[in-house]
Amino acid sequence: MPIIVQKYGGSSIADINKIKKVAEIIANLKRTGLDVAVVVSAMGKTTDSLIDMAKSISDDPPKREMDMLLSTGERITMSLLCIALNKLGINSISLTGSQSGIITNDKHNDARVIEVRPFRVLDELESGKVVVVGGFQGVSYKRDITTLGRGGSDTTAVALAAALNAERCEIYSDVDVVYSSDPSIVKEAKHLPQLSYEQMQEMSEAGAKVLNAQAVQFAKDANIAIYARSTFKPGKETIVRKLPAGLAKGVKAVVHENDLVRVTIADSIAKENLLWVLNYLDEKQVKIKELNVTETIAESTKITFLISKKNIIGWEKIKSELSQKLEKNISYDYNLGAISLIGDGINNDNYTLTETLGLLKKNIIEVKGVTITSFRISLVVSSDMLNNAVVICHHRWIEEI
Repeated sequence: MPIIVQKYGGSSIADINKIKKVAEIIANLKRTGLDVAVVVSAMGKTTDSLIDMAKSISDDPPKREMDMLLSTGERITMSLLCIALNKLGINSISLTGSQSGIITNDKHNDARVIEVRPFRVLDELESGKVVVVGGFQGVSYKRDITTLGRGGSDTTAVALAAALNAERCEIYSDVDVVYSSDPSIVKEAKHLPQLSYEQMQEMSEAGAKVLNAQAVQFAKDANIAIYARSTFKPGKETIVRKLPAGLAKGVKAVVHENDLVRVTIADSIAKENLLWVLNYLDEKQVKIKELNVTETIAESTKITFLISKKNIIGWEKIKSELSQKLEKNISYDYNLGAISLIGDGINNDNYTLTETLGLLKKNIIEVKGVTITSFRISLVVSSDMLNNAVVICHHRWIEEI
């Protein structure tokens, strides 16, 4: 029997009434004769509340204990949803990430799924039950509870869909589809009915909040289509899947990311210091972007990179330890953001880049850095100019085309 995996985000299950409505949606699907596995996030802002509680005790709480704390949010949701399903006459069972066979590495707060062993899930599906899995969590090979970082429930859903050889994976949230830009900033943002895995992954890496980048990678590897839909406003959808080469040329989306920090290391042994910094940041699970190494006069070296403060717990302590190690040779530039143009073939030549640089210069928006990949052009600007840059670039590359 075909298996459908659905994932419901926190906004879709923010209160008891919404949980009851989601239960009705799942019940109606189950009654069509399909096998259904459901992945849930924590209710509403539960995860944020748990983080705030921890921070009220310590600015730098132990990561292992944070995982034990944060994983409780999804357990509450999955239990309540099963209660609602059973009330509707749908036999169901809730399973934690570890009970579902979600095996991860041992990096607390930002673990990576390394294997899924869905034997318990398959057994319960075969017995006719709807299986409700707590997203965002797994168990390490050390048998510790781990969490997968922000958006990790998407990863749980797609990884589970791949392991179950599901027909499709449906991601439900309060956003009806994927748009060409953030509709709260760009009123003319357009619905994107389909995207390639590569385009969606670049959008996620560049700040779009619709789907988790690791989840998209899982879908790509397993060739599973992702259907992004609104929970309570059915009709439109965005399908992320493999697309024929050349079908979606040109800029398809303009996304942005705020709250970036540029870190600069400049001294005669900067290269040696860089290795220590990278190892230290990796230990603290801080990802870097746009790494540049420049040789300067007097045999000195200047190294710069960007980090996103978003979702970093204990940034002030991390910054203090970096400064203590490197003293006056490290500096920080705050109030930065990045705008990214996403599309297939946009870097086959320099036209899109030079046109965008000229457009931003004309509008007196200083570009403080550029990064290019096969599907993306990212430009660093001041945070106070970020929204304006998004609107300008969307008008040029999406609305005028």
